[in-house]
Amino acid sequence: MKKFFKVSVVLFSILFLTQCSLIKTMVNLSRLQFKLGEVNGFMVNNIDISNKSSLRDLSPAEMISLSSVINQGKLPVSFVLNVNAKNPNDGSGGYARTDATLKGFRWRLFIDDKETVTGDIDAPVTVPGTGEVTNIPLRINLDLLQFFKDDGLEKIANLVLAIGGKQGSSSRISLYATPTVSTAIGDIKYPGELKIVDTKFTN
Repeated sequence: MKKFFKVSVVLFSILFLTQCSLIKTMVNLSRLQFKLGEVNGFMVNNIDISNKSSLRDLSPAEMISLSSVINQGKLPVSFVLNVNAKNPNDGSGGYARTDATLKGFRWRLFIDDKETVTGDIDAPVTVPGTGEVTNIPLRINLDLLQFFKDDGLEKIANLVLAIGGKQGSSSRISLYATPTVSTAIGDIKYPGELKIVDTKFTN
């Protein structure tokens, strides 16, 4: 009976410590913060528009190329959306310094509140527990006409320039992401999606 009691105490202690470790890990992970950064290398049908302020900046050859692909009912675009990640677990404020490695980052891309494409990171990304910003570049490819064909070409052109043009930004983009973080006790997936925008860090 005594032996059974001792074994029970040991098992309970292990379970208790494991639960405490899990809770502490989850608390630390919940402090990770994300924010949308710059949009880089915006290409429309392989035409770089990152230095364009209006359609008038397109060359005649570029206009012909765009007209041709639009006549086919397509408008392929590609760009890099940078996500800024911050890990405030730097050892201050009663939290242990903890580096975080993102094993997964399933995301859904919204443009003007309209859901478009989905994806994930290509390789793990480590976010050091230093409080500094780590950049996570997401390569985006989509056909804008597939999602915005009812908006008209002028409105689509303005959208493209607003996101990827010379004065472009990620303000009209939002990202819904579900991070999966590697820890000493295994990979832990966030229980829900995070909405990530360009105005503030969110967690």
